[in-house]
Amino acid sequence: MNTKTQTDFKIPEPPRGIKAILWRLPIWLYRLKLGWLVGQRMLLLTHIGRKSGEPRRAVLEVIHYDPETKTPYVASGFGEKSQWYRNISQNKDVTIQLGSQRFEATAVRLSTEDAEKIFQVYHQKHPNAIKNLSKMIGYEVGEDEESLTQFMRSIPVVAFQPQG
Repeated sequence: MNTKTQTDFKIPEPPRGIKAILWRLPIWLYRLKLGWLVGQRMLLLTHIGRKSGEPRRAVLEVIHYDPETKTPYVASGFGEKSQWYRNISQNKDVTIQLGSQRFEATAVRLSTEDAEKIFQVYHQKHPNAIKNLSKMIGYEVGEDEESLTQFMRSIPVVAFQPQG
């Protein structure tokens, strides 16, 4: 049986050019004050560009939300290659808009073990989502549990912890 280990799991390249436009369209929901339509399933991340120093935005899927700490968790589908991920690695202070709520937060990358736990909860709530989203992004995730676990261990998960 051919299984992929964590070290050879291929993370696809983020889309560029015309292909990137589709990924950026949800930002317009928030610009048009319609972010409430997606509730807590998506968030608008405003972060600082590591090269430009200018504000940048990305809409990301929330894979878990802790109502006690009011912390949303997101996965970087393109791993450490995502521009937003690279930017928050340089400057962890961000602004989050979750539905109609807006707050300052600190980006914290979870350990591999904690990320896998968050993914397991997400997978239980949305059993087909990882399979469908991974295909859409360009991953080759097998149907077996080991392949799914390797996928979960390969994707960085970030918590946006509210400040103050």
